[in-house]
Amino acid sequence: MFRIRHFRRRVTAVALAAAVLTTSAACSTTTAAGGGGSSQAPIANDDLVLVASVINTTNPYMASMIEGAQALGKKLGVEVQIVDSAGSSQTEISKIQAILAQGKKVALMVNTVASSDAPTIVNAVKAAGGYVVVWWNKPDSLEPWDVGNNFVAFQKYSGVESGECTGKALAESLGGKGNVVGLAGVEDSTTSQTRVAGFKEALKAYPNIKLLDVQSANWDPQQGLSVTQSLLTKYPDQVDGIWAADDAMIIGATNAAKNAGLYNKIKFVSDGLYPPVVDMMKEPNSPIVGETFHRGYMAASIGLYTAYLAATGKIDPSTLPQEKRDSLFKLACVTPSNFQDFTKYDDDIAGWIDTLTAKEDPWNVEPTPLVGQGPEKIPAG
Repeated sequence: MFRIRHFRRRVTAVALAAAVLTTSAACSTTTAAGGGGSSQAPIANDDLVLVASVINTTNPYMASMIEGAQALGKKLGVEVQIVDSAGSSQTEISKIQAILAQGKKVALMVNTVASSDAPTIVNAVKAAGGYVVVWWNKPDSLEPWDVGNNFVAFQKYSGVESGECTGKALAESLGGKGNVVGLAGVEDSTTSQTRVAGFKEALKAYPNIKLLDVQSANWDPQQGLSVTQSLLTKYPDQVDGIWAADDAMIIGATNAAKNAGLYNKIKFVSDGLYPPVVDMMKEPNSPIVGETFHRGYMAASIGLYTAYLAATGKIDPSTLPQEKRDSLFKLACVTPSNFQDFTKYDDDIAGWIDTLTAKEDPWNVEPTPLVGQGPEKIPAG
């Protein structure tokens, strides 16, 4: 049985811990030229720091990413530092630059605030002799093999597949007829863009479903609440379904619907299967009708471990096939009838980390192995 309360306590504690981990003062970096491998010597654990950079700590997914990074550091016996970007590209970049200036070599996993942040971060890490894996967002034109070994890999779950999965679930729950609205993430985010594209692609099969509006709520539950309130006011008595690009925003959306007395009159779908959403899915006749499964702690530890393997000389990124350097990992479509098949992993995060590190193959760990190569292709139209 999935211990929601236990998991939520852990996630809350992680978020609070991350909030007090601050880094002051930024330093300038030199942009490094790209291409080729690296003759850099392997880095010993004592000379290395693992760094996990997340968009914010208000989003449960980000808190889960922090938990995964800290569990991996404990397993490897390596210091871990957390960057809370607080939703700001400038904060994200300056804090990473400050850590790079502290002296130890860095193995970084960064969930970039915006796709356009990735080149600056990658170049700074390369100039400092560190190693970086970017999760979720980068420009399609920025490829690891063009930069060199210090940009080890880009990793994500398919946004198009996520949007299609939840879009279909929403349309089917409405019997193929009705009005829906959408909540997107950060506008300059390829993850948000691909999920929205997948959602719209799924709706093409349902001509009697009308998409009234899509607005950005920036991966934030409070913005999910306020944006949904605005949409419900803009379209009174018209909204039958709400789609969101992630669960932080759908949590806000469900609260807005409750405040308006519409919670049981609207169907909801989203991405991430966060603990509060699992609670709602357990309700009789739950209005949460579709989800996807992937985990922040899995993503962060896969990314950070990949960077660690490169930093310590256990893998040579220049010899990896391209699908292991621009990677799509497996996600699953989830319904109220099968969610417990996936949440079971949350009962033993340390055990999952043990499995990850024992294999020394971050691309081949269930339930989220490598399934394809990026960049994703956004459906036409």
